[in-house]
Amino acid sequence: MSAPRSSRMGFVLLALLLFASISHAAVARVGELTRHTGDIPRRIVGYGLVTGLDGTGDRSFGRASAGSPSVRSVANLLRRFQIEVPAEQLRLRDVAAVLVTAEVSPWLRPGGRFDVQVSALGDATSLRGGTLWITPLVTDPGQPAIATAQGSLTVTTGGDGTSLAFQRANSGRVVSGGVLEVEQEVPAAEPRLILQDPDLRTASRIVDAIDATFGAGTATLEDAGSLSLKIPAGQSAARWLAAVDTVAVRPPDVARVVIDARDGTVVAGGELRIASAVVSHAGVTLQIGGGGAASEGLVKVPADASVQEVAAGLHAAGARGPDIAAVFESLRASGALHAEVVVR
Repeated sequence: MSAPRSSRMGFVLLALLLFASISHAAVARVGELTRHTGDIPRRIVGYGLVTGLDGTGDRSFGRASAGSPSVRSVANLLRRFQIEVPAEQLRLRDVAAVLVTAEVSPWLRPGGRFDVQVSALGDATSLRGGTLWITPLVTDPGQPAIATAQGSLTVTTGGDGTSLAFQRANSGRVVSGGVLEVEQEVPAAEPRLILQDPDLRTASRIVDAIDATFGAGTATLEDAGSLSLKIPAGQSAARWLAAVDTVAVRPPDVARVVIDARDGTVVAGGELRIASAVVSHAGVTLQIGGGGAASEGLVKVPADASVQEVAAGLHAAGARGPDIAAVFESLRASGALHAEVVVR
């Protein structure tokens, strides 16, 4: 199975799990719907170089580009190894300057690994086949590095022979490429839960489920996005909170359309229908219902069409992932689609 197809299958499975957690017939766990107050990831960033590209790196070279970020970075890197090469003599078609970002769990310990996202900063056309040079990662510029990242990039686009193959491969991931280098301050186990998707009905059902399991008054609804807990006397806070995470909850039925903006994959419930509407975006006009002759750039689907029918029509017209997401957002805003649109 190719990397793009594997990525698409992974997104579909993730979206199906999301629908399973919110459908009326499904039962979710408290830990799937909430996070603890201390579970806020740390966002870190770094500036690095991707090497080993096949002529698709930053294209500026020669004397005119001696001051470009990638040229200066490579010159400084060579200087650290006591190799002095004038910047104007460097030819860097196989190197790209990149921004490296990641989110680190507050519970991760030194030596723990995490994925990093890599995005081109210059005019590189593709990072495919490249390797990220060891890159320090910091929480804020000027602060000491708390982690490093390096490794081979995995670049995923819609390039499987479909109309989505236009997507530029100037970003990618290094799976498990980041390593935490320093000890983090451990967050305190606070008796408070934050909903992943704030919703008053869901929060109320979580409170009811916790009270039914541990006794009335254990959980208190604060607002649509949070609730407080009363830890029983003599209980280990960490163990008790872990037990709370396993409590079963039946969330309210929520209509939702999940879209992967990178390749345009759309996942939705089979009964979700869209009313008559016309949306024009990025050279493509979607017409749901109504008559009229066919024309170039016009996607026509029957009235009361399903989400899948609309997505199939947009794909057939060669619409890009971000444009497909924008069309569904417009349908929701116009009232033709009564569902939450989630873009991943």
